[in-house]
Amino acid sequence: MKKDITTKEAITAITEDIALYLLNLEITDVEFVDKELKRVEKREADIVAKCKIDNVEQILHLEIQNNNDKTMPRRMLRYYNDIKMEFNNLELKQYIIYIGKAKLSMKNNIVDKNLNYSYTIIDMHNIDCEELIALDTPDALVLSILCDFKGRDELEILIHITQRLAQLTKDDEHQLGKYMLMLETLSDNRDLKNKLEKAEEMLRTVKMEDLPSYSLGYKKAIINEKDEWVSQGIIDTATTMIKEFNLSVEIVAKKLNISIDELKKHLNK
Repeated sequence: MKKDITTKEAITAITEDIALYLLNLEITDVEFVDKELKRVEKREADIVAKCKIDNVEQILHLEIQNNNDKTMPRRMLRYYNDIKMEFNNLELKQYIIYIGKAKLSMKNNIVDKNLNYSYTIIDMHNIDCEELIALDTPDALVLSILCDFKGRDELEILIHITQRLAQLTKDDEHQLGKYMLMLETLSDNRDLKNKLEKAEEMLRTVKMEDLPSYSLGYKKAIINEKDEWVSQGIIDTATTMIKEFNLSVEIVAKKLNISIDELKKHLNK
């Protein structure tokens, strides 16, 4: 992962989101530790953070890897040793987030005569991009860029992500800027920077009110018999999730808190 993230807030958010959505760890009190390792060659660990996991202070080490590197187990062991030299009294959790296009073939352990060492590899091919997008929160949307898009058009997905980020952060330019910075940082790891720039250009040139799923809190539509007002933007988002990402009506209705029957009626119009 590139080290040119310009705000501490953004990299903190990326680390917390990876921990929560991919590792099932809820971390707090994140403090980053700079680890530049210079033994054989100049190497920097991607993310090394002192944090609390279940209220216990530990070290979390994350590597985002976009190719199968046969030397990775030795590199991870070297990182382990250097980190433990400084934080020997803290438990160290090590993870590789694999985002490469090729099938994962890296090992996650070293077994020698006097050594048995291992760490965890998260293969993003096994993480359902649709589930993260369906959560429809800024954090999950940003993280979904690391997933395998399963052959779907990359630009279309990026356009959807950037539009939703703009809508969900509608009046907070600082929040939108933070999430776009996170998105740009992660896009480099997937070689999606050029396509993301196109999506951002569309976001800048097209008026928000002209977007298909615009108007969270602005346009309204009565969609059920109880005369409850529901944002047209939510309905449009539900339609996109069902038609473009092949999600079931039941899953989308549950995620967006919409009546299944009324959503089906809207889809059949």
